[in-house]
Amino acid sequence: MTVSSKLKQTLASVRGSQSTLNIYSLQEKDKETMNAYKKALSVTDKIINDLEKRIETIELEEPQYKGN
Repeated sequence: MTVSSKLKQTLASVRGSQSTLNIYSLQEKDKETMNAYKKALSVTDKIINDLEKRIETIELEEPQYKGN
């Protein structure tokens, strides 16, 4: 498995986790817990952005990995 495919797999997993956190935050009634979910969503946003930038860099440097 290439680095590019591992990064893409990780990105998909983080996006899935983010979706779950979003569902939990919408269902939560307790303000403190809701804020914790929203903070976690903010962190996953940053992680997703970093992974997307890294994938883009790899694909520019190594075009053979584009689309894999």
